[in-house]
Amino acid sequence: MSLKRPAAVLVLAAGQGTRMKSGIPKVLHSIGGRSLVGHAIASSRGLDPEHLVVVVRHERDLVAAHVQDFDPEALIADQDEIPGTGRAAQCAMAVADAAAQSRTVAHSDGPPPPGCAGEGLVGPVVIVAGDVPLLDTGTLAALLEAHVEDGNAVTVLTTVVPDPTGYGRIVREDGTGDVVGIVEQKDTTPEQAEIDEINSAVYVMDAAVLRNALGRLGRDNAQGEVYLTDVIAVAREDGQHVRAVIAEDSLLVEGVNDRVQLATLGAELNRRILTEWMRAGVTVVDPASTWVDADVELAPDVTLLPGTQLHGSTQIGAGSTIGPDTTLRDVQVGENASVIRTHGSESQIGDGASVGPFAYLRPGAILGAEGKIGTFVEVKNSEIGERSKVPHLSYIGDATIGHDSNVGAASVTVNYDGVRKHRTVIGSHARTGADNMFVAPVTVGDGAYSGAGTVVRRDVPPGALAVSQGSQRNIEGWVTSRRPGTPAAEAATAAADPAAGSLSAQARAERERGSTS
Repeated sequence: MSLKRPAAVLVLAAGQGTRMKSGIPKVLHSIGGRSLVGHAIASSRGLDPEHLVVVVRHERDLVAAHVQDFDPEALIADQDEIPGTGRAAQCAMAVADAAAQSRTVAHSDGPPPPGCAGEGLVGPVVIVAGDVPLLDTGTLAALLEAHVEDGNAVTVLTTVVPDPTGYGRIVREDGTGDVVGIVEQKDTTPEQAEIDEINSAVYVMDAAVLRNALGRLGRDNAQGEVYLTDVIAVAREDGQHVRAVIAEDSLLVEGVNDRVQLATLGAELNRRILTEWMRAGVTVVDPASTWVDADVELAPDVTLLPGTQLHGSTQIGAGSTIGPDTTLRDVQVGENASVIRTHGSESQIGDGASVGPFAYLRPGAILGAEGKIGTFVEVKNSEIGERSKVPHLSYIGDATIGHDSNVGAASVTVNYDGVRKHRTVIGSHARTGADNMFVAPVTVGDGAYSGAGTVVRRDVPPGALAVSQGSQRNIEGWVTSRRPGTPAAEAATAAADPAAGSLSAQARAERERGSTS
């Protein structure tokens, strides 16, 4: 059967997360290049819901801004001072129902759109926690499919763990295996505390059932909260089916409560990401030292050497080798390129190009196909054309370099006058000497040359040679007269008169023997 589109997904992200011991809301802590709530939104969006609502409370403005930056179409629901997941769901349903009613009004000339009716949502509603980062769309889709196929009022995603301490226990009916209820840790009897099947806090509920049950919930429990799990008891009282789907992989539904769990699930997510890429044709030489974010894209036959970290929206083309000891964030690398011991962000590297070792690519660095950015070179907001090279010890900032040019070692584009940045333009097939300073704004024409040590302050016409040094002057005998008795003076004397140099060396040896006798 085709998967039914959910009427809504509700993401519960209102909690403070005190065990994180952080000024940052728990759901904004990140693994794999995404916040915890970002992972929840991404997996939920894979279901293509009619509405996606995120419930916020703690650091409300900070979380809401992050959510809308991550997913501009997400709706925000504010939880009030009444605590509990049930209250969070009530607040989310109010927003989702209002959105559904608005859509119904907008389509008043025809039939209501799917998932909408005059009173609000119609159909399945998926509910997920905002701190379960490994939960994927496939698992949610399987839960939704089971819910629809079985005609359930409520379907719960559960798992079995060796130590269920701290989790809500799944109580099943003898014989049918239907879910009778979910009992929170503080409310369990001794017998219920022994149950090893636990609640994942992930559900699919019929919108009408959820709406009706939420209106009947109270706070008569050990924590004085409105429990979403009490919806199950209400549905059972009404004679409706409540069933569970067991997730065989318990890590998929494990939440983050402290920094230890954050690190553990971060490492596990990275392991899964690398496994997926290796099965897709990527070579990862040392998975233990290689980190790849969830949104990175790798082509077949990419090789990642030890110590490589790829973050953000980085994309690596087929046949390229990255590393060792390289960190790239939001960098696009073409095919068959090599990037060695490099730190780069928001940059582009063309096909067949080489970068590093010990290169620094700052935002806006663009290297053309078969170009080279070499050892101890920093590039910022600059375009370096095809087959052009900046091989050694240079800073290229706010510059445009044409194709097939070579910039000599220890060169600097002097782009800042203390108030404004200015641009340097070096044409194609240019050859600039070592230790050149290009004082921007300045242009070096196509095919131009410059001598070593040149300070380029004025434009250089195409094909011209730029030099800024005067004629060289040698002062003969300066060392022997100004630095007598030094090794340099003795070396100079020996070079000028080999016989005198030998005598001097013999006398020095005799002096040394005398000083030790």
